[in-house]
Amino acid sequence: MRLLGMLGSLLLFAAACGEPQELSEAAQRGRAVWVANCTACHASDPAKAGALGPDVAGSSRELLELRVVRGEYPPGYTPKRSTTAMVALPHLADSIDDLYAFLNEAQP
Repeated sequence: MRLLGMLGSLLLFAAACGEPQELSEAAQRGRAVWVANCTACHASDPAKAGALGPDVAGSSRELLELRVVRGEYPPGYTPKRSTTAMVALPHLADSIDDLYAFLNEAQP
């Protein structure tokens, strides 16, 4: 009976998780960039706000390049938070396309 209860719990958990989302190769590389560089301030799920950084799922490529690589915002853009904690990460310049793919494919 106990085994049956555990099996039922596992089935409910699996159903709640849904099927894993298929990501393109670029988005998979972008996820690796996200996990290694962004999750300390942003949430592991880019559609959710983190402790310091806002949700960024669906961000434009222009915003990503300017904010991540140069530490700037596009003209006329209003930041989601007024913090200045994020510094430029110019070493990620070659990863912007992959990061963009991940943030735009990994939406719920």
